[in-house]
Amino acid sequence: MTTDLKGQNIVITGSGGGLGEGYAKAAAALGANIVINDINAGNAAKVVDEIRAAGGNAVAEVGNIVDPVFAEALIQRCITEFGSITDLVNNAGVFATEPIWSASLDKLRAALDVNVIGTFNCARSAVGPMMAQKSGNIINITSGAHLGLPEHGNYGASKGAVSSFTYGWAVDLAGSGVRVNCLSPMAFTPMAAHLPHLPPVEVNIPPLLFLLSKRSANLNGQIIRIVDKKLSIMAHPANRAPVLERDQWTLDTVGDAFDETLGALVVPTGIATYEISKVS
Repeated sequence: MTTDLKGQNIVITGSGGGLGEGYAKAAAALGANIVINDINAGNAAKVVDEIRAAGGNAVAEVGNIVDPVFAEALIQRCITEFGSITDLVNNAGVFATEPIWSASLDKLRAALDVNVIGTFNCARSAVGPMMAQKSGNIINITSGAHLGLPEHGNYGASKGAVSSFTYGWAVDLAGSGVRVNCLSPMAFTPMAAHLPHLPPVEVNIPPLLFLLSKRSANLNGQIIRIVDKKLSIMAHPANRAPVLERDQWTLDTVGDAFDETLGALVVPTGIATYEISKVS
């Protein structure tokens, strides 16, 4: 099976540096046409120049995806420049890493604006053209922080929303030819400079290329997790079996249910490395 990306026209948000830059350069090297998006014009131009110097094809579209008008223009730039949009990588994001007792509402709002609203704006703008052509691929970027990490509650909440977008949009778009999946990477980038002991960007590129490629054509609504040398697929939120049933629950019978059955199923906090068995 072919593993190149020739003929694919890809918008990658937040691709003027960090993971987005790595994704863009790798996809371009496999033959894809790339729209580089960033709020920093110099950073976007630098990535475009480097892609072109390496023999790839890219253009820059500078602006803030929090603005729905710009998000629409970003998608249209891809269509105008390359003839269609085949793939969207919702990579742009900002951190909000503080414990709840000193967390800033302004930082939370900034994270929600970019990570949630920006992701929504770009996906909503891309879905129309993708549905019209009966094909398309949206890749969201989430974080293991949404499982619960110290001082990452606000950031994790914003990325939890991105994970939920992935599940919900995949259901909405089932049968349309448009699929939605998600990558949960971990890398040392300028955005994560306060966390120095993270894997390099390069570790995270192969799973993203897989999601862009035809080899992932059977995946929809899934989250792939890459943590240095470990590759996994993340579980969807679900009710853990057994599900108990009574005609009427009381305080005591709920308590008994936890004492006798449900208590043994409680998942510990901080489950970023927790594993569950294969779904039966």
